[in-house]
Amino acid sequence: MTPEIIPVEVSALVSPALARHGGMVAVFDHDDRLRWANTAYREALGIPADASMTWSEMMRRSHQSQMGAVINTPDFESWLASAASRRGKQPYRQFEVDLSDGRWMLLTQTVDERGWILCIGVDISDLGRDHRELRIARDLALRASQVDPLTGIANRAAISNHLVASFMRDSFKPCVAMIDLDHFKKINDRLGHAGGDQVLKDFSRLLQSGLRRADACGRYGGEEFLVVFSGIDLPAAHEVMRRLQAAVKHSRPISEAPDFSYSISIGMAQAQPREGIGALLIRADVALYQAKDAGRDRCVLAH
Repeated sequence: MTPEIIPVEVSALVSPALARHGGMVAVFDHDDRLRWANTAYREALGIPADASMTWSEMMRRSHQSQMGAVINTPDFESWLASAASRRGKQPYRQFEVDLSDGRWMLLTQTVDERGWILCIGVDISDLGRDHRELRIARDLALRASQVDPLTGIANRAAISNHLVASFMRDSFKPCVAMIDLDHFKKINDRLGHAGGDQVLKDFSRLLQSGLRRADACGRYGGEEFLVVFSGIDLPAAHEVMRRLQAAVKHSRPISEAPDFSYSISIGMAQAQPREGIGALLIRADVALYQAKDAGRDRCVLAH
């Protein structure tokens, strides 16, 4: 067998012995772009040897070609936003995946200090059916405890836990953004609750797709959302939110009401030295209410 060639920038995560691992091995960088994968990984997902694509592009290709991971969902884009919102947020994660060739794989994801992900897959197809169903039920229960059932992104508990972890882990204290959908009651009055739900799902998709993998977002309650930025300062985080506001303004999420559009108000703050999480969130919340009082559809930065 021809030895797997390991790029220098990948070698910190992958040893020659691991490259010859009988299962699937891949490395993604901090932008979630595939930087290296062994033959088993590429063959399982139908990825050409010279292809370099993001994880989201890989999942979209897999879904369209019906190769690689089996993705059973009536709304692929919502599934993708939900999966992306959880990806790379924990130092270590373990889960199972069905492949289109009939195999059942145990996948592990390890995130290093650069934000790069080492992914290793082991074939566990020989596990008994009862054992398999128990593990699937466990994974579904774990996901339900962390995910908002409507939007698919993190729920309040999960995003709050991520903020706590960021304070404990990062020397560069995080920025946060509190976001509120403007006049949401009027949206429900006009479109009904089903239409309001569609707007919430549309916004969650736009929000997640505009963030880096290092950042995290969650539904904080009702029509309010929290974003936690990692490793960037307030001006840089503000630029991300400016792009989000533009995307929201151009969105037309209700096909039956093509003239309908909506807007958001945002309050942002960056943690100050010796400031606790509660004080940080209060400053962001005050900034959010200042944005609302000033006419909505704007972003206010806390001092």
